[in-house]
Amino acid sequence: MTYTGANQRPKASPSGWFSNVPADLLAGAVVALALIPEAIAFSIVAGVDPQVGLYASFTMAVTIAFLGGRPAMISAATGAMALLVVDLVKNYGLEYLLAATLLTGLLQVILGSLRIGRIMKYVPRAVLVGFVNALAILIFNAELEQFAISREAEYLGPNNWLMYVMVAAGLAIIYLLPRVSRQMPVVKEIPSPLIAIVALTAVSVSTGMRLPTVSDMGALPTTPPFLRLPAIPLNWETMQIILPVALTLATVGLLESFLTASVLDDMTDTNSDKDQEARGQGMANLITGMFGGMAGCAMIGQSVINVKSGGRQRLSTLAAGIFLLFFILALREWVGQIPMAALVAVMFMVSFSTFNWASLMHFRRMPKSETAVMLATVVTTVITHNLALGVMVGIALSAIAFSRKIGKLISIQNELSEDGQTRTYYVFGQLFFVSANNFREAFNLHEKIERVVIDLTHSHLWDHSAVLAIDKVVLKLRAHGSEVVIVGLNEASATLLEQLAIHDKENAAELAGSH
Repeated sequence: MTYTGANQRPKASPSGWFSNVPADLLAGAVVALALIPEAIAFSIVAGVDPQVGLYASFTMAVTIAFLGGRPAMISAATGAMALLVVDLVKNYGLEYLLAATLLTGLLQVILGSLRIGRIMKYVPRAVLVGFVNALAILIFNAELEQFAISREAEYLGPNNWLMYVMVAAGLAIIYLLPRVSRQMPVVKEIPSPLIAIVALTAVSVSTGMRLPTVSDMGALPTTPPFLRLPAIPLNWETMQIILPVALTLATVGLLESFLTASVLDDMTDTNSDKDQEARGQGMANLITGMFGGMAGCAMIGQSVINVKSGGRQRLSTLAAGIFLLFFILALREWVGQIPMAALVAVMFMVSFSTFNWASLMHFRRMPKSETAVMLATVVTTVITHNLALGVMVGIALSAIAFSRKIGKLISIQNELSEDGQTRTYYVFGQLFFVSANNFREAFNLHEKIERVVIDLTHSHLWDHSAVLAIDKVVLKLRAHGSEVVIVGLNEASATLLEQLAIHDKENAAELAGSH
């Protein structure tokens, strides 16, 4: 590994395809099995046939394996993207969804070329932690719905307790097997979630248990995806319908993908290329739209499964896509018999692994502003089920909290000359919309004095609010007969003042009234 700096993490290797083959293949198999019910469920949410979500998950995973910026990250059809297309599908049908998917991909490629990945540096740590915790809660809540399904299944009768027993057994295998298999190299190399799925399926089939299965979620496709283009008119009216949806899909998809990449960066102690990821997501959606799939993005749950199961390289992502297609076509009868209890146990593991438990232990030690940001992100996301909205709320609150902190750092001192005719105000700190009021209040605007000097050597003007504050102070002082001189401006501040200030213009009084 090559380090670019003493305190920087290594880049995730883009070319180490075959450095972790056994673990990558096994992890890909686990992810593929977990993807099937998720893709079917998201298709139902979007109002389309299950094969639309399954095809999307296959093409997204395979494409992103080659073109993405984060090895071992899984991209597929997601719930967040499915929710955004419900009205489009309901009002205009599948063909418009495919067209919107193509346009989403094109927009993401353009955004990636414009280096949109740089926006991640504006996402505070508190927001990222809130995003992760909210997603863990959403995953947990989604899996709890399977228990409701089991209770409502008429064929279970008094045996609906079996769902609880099977999930508990699955969790026991996932967490206990790695501890007891340390002396068994063969078993040790197989991800415990895969063993749990196989074991619970074998028990369910051999004993004739009647439990909700994958086949109960929806019919699996019988043919591979084929190349097709949306059968819609290419005109401005069509663009007016799909462009707003595509813009939203592109934004939400990239945001979730960037945040998921950041989570995996932390888990693997490597860095990823967010701009390449944006371009890769765009190409994946373009190809997905051409093969009859719905728009997708990175999936944090399946990505965590992949990494926790030993997946590290791009081969694991490729394997997930190929195994997915293989399972639903060649092994559809067997896959259909997998009890949902096994997959619920795996997703519970994902939920527990995803949640940042350290954030609870450090709750009291964190600054109150960061705690508020994290909680706001979690609450907004859990209530709305909209990860992008939760993140935006968190970023907005972080910006407000940061502005308040910076605004309070401004300090203004003053001194009177020996002759008592000149008062000099020394301004220290950043002058912008938050600190502008503190700046104005620091001046004695009614003092009868011949000359006032405003020394901005240790300050910087950032916006129009800063200029307005200076204008008001200067005009008020002049109105009381004082001469006002501004000194110490740096080049950027001087330029801003020259462009926007009115106190030196001939009609300054009239302009001040209009402000």
